[in-house]
Amino acid sequence: MGGTGQQKLKNARVLIVGAGGLGAPVIAYLAAAGIGTLGVVDPDKVSLSNLQRQIIHGDDTIGSAKTKSAQDFVARINPFVRYLNHQIKLDARNAGRIIADYDLVVEGTDDFASKQVVSQACEAAKIPLVTGALGPFDGTLTVLMPYARNALGQDNPRFSDLYPVAPDPKDSPPCEIAGVLNVLPGIIGTMMANEALKLIAGYGAPLVGKLLVYSARTGESHILDYRREGENPSASSKAANKASSDQ
Repeated sequence: MGGTGQQKLKNARVLIVGAGGLGAPVIAYLAAAGIGTLGVVDPDKVSLSNLQRQIIHGDDTIGSAKTKSAQDFVARINPFVRYLNHQIKLDARNAGRIIADYDLVVEGTDDFASKQVVSQACEAAKIPLVTGALGPFDGTLTVLMPYARNALGQDNPRFSDLYPVAPDPKDSPPCEIAGVLNVLPGIIGTMMANEALKLIAGYGAPLVGKLLVYSARTGESHILDYRREGENPSASSKAANKASSDQ
């Protein structure tokens, strides 16, 4: 990465939506990497049931706002990071305004409606989005840049190309209800942090148009291609959609 890459990290402004299981490792590693400005959005407070997987919070922060607990963690690990606290629920009314102040968004909520809102706001603002999701033993992540084109001159896919149908809430309960293996958010969240660093510093190939699916049962990872609707969709895009519905 060198000095040039490190300077890019210092100049970057990253918004993290969700300070829970996925957001926790993203916050930790981006702060440690030297991201200049970190904004964190989360309306919730820390509860005892969070601590098994949300590693930036502790027993002494129970009852505190997650954004404040995250701020204290960031200050301990890297006091040179500028931290912006957004203790609010991101919705269609405020998402565009908040996201517009950042260069990159990392989203790790367990609310499908929030994922839709964030993806639409990022597309409108032409800001890259790293997004992840969890099941009890499986996780997925991808990078969305639908405002740009790939090497073949095709429009990159949208969130709706990966998830064309919203899941029934009964089939995709949050972690508090369905349960999640405590190490899984750390694995997927760290991968999400890596995608953010790749986008900022310019190394490697971000997961644009690719869904990474990881199984904690087997330790196996698979990468599935998906495309913009109308861009010669393949069987792999159908498989990606099925994987998402299994989350």
